[in-house]
Amino acid sequence: MEIAPRTNEGRDTGQVILIGAGPGDPELLTLRAARALARADVVVHDGLVDTRVLDLAPQSATRISVAKKRARHTLPQEGINALLVEQALTGATVIRLKGGDPFVFGRGGEEVEALRAAGIRVEVIPGVSAALGCAAEAQLPLTHRDWSSAVSFVAGQCKGLSDQDWSGLAGKGRTLVIYMGVATGAAIAEKLICDGVAPEMPVAILERGTLPGARALRTLLADLGDMMHREDVQSPAVIVVGEVARLANAEDKLAAWAAAAESMA
Repeated sequence: MEIAPRTNEGRDTGQVILIGAGPGDPELLTLRAARALARADVVVHDGLVDTRVLDLAPQSATRISVAKKRARHTLPQEGINALLVEQALTGATVIRLKGGDPFVFGRGGEEVEALRAAGIRVEVIPGVSAALGCAAEAQLPLTHRDWSSAVSFVAGQCKGLSDQDWSGLAGKGRTLVIYMGVATGAAIAEKLICDGVAPEMPVAILERGTLPGARALRTLLADLGDMMHREDVQSPAVIVVGEVARLANAEDKLAAWAAAAESMA
């Protein structure tokens, strides 16, 4: 990927602003983020960032996609770090747009470290994390006085499930939110059940939350993998495990699972 160099003549070193673009709906962008976007010289953005958010940057701003998909990255993280440093050194105001929040499974910490090491001024503007935005749309409270007093966030695809310790994160009185778990739904269910979570624990899958075509589906933990396959659930999606999932304004898939289980009996 070749990027046209900018001239640094008469300009000081620029800055990088990491912005959380939220789960998709541009209306969820913060005022501070919108104001920062309006003065961008360069916008380095993830693939999940809605085009309506990108349109808030000046037409003259250079737009660079560093979209990542499972097992296929346009640029490795080290390359993205180097790109941000390179562009800032030209004197540009560089906006690094990330889906959700930069510091919630967004690798924002790695980018901040690289920029600090290079002596680049860096600012972070938080965004509505996918879990919060999707849950709000589905009217699913992640904590509730009657059902859950704790909530945890984990990645369902991060150095292999076997390397992750989820002990005590899901179960009675607790909510577990799983990012990046679409490809590993069956393994996630098996892992949690083996760790002692009841197979009948309610689960909600929030697909494309806040975006056109959003779906909220509800089933039980034992049916998670099969249901995701039956319904052809696609990324982006988050999985919510816990009693609060029963409160989601979601399409109930329990009847389909019960019928399938009865047919196999």
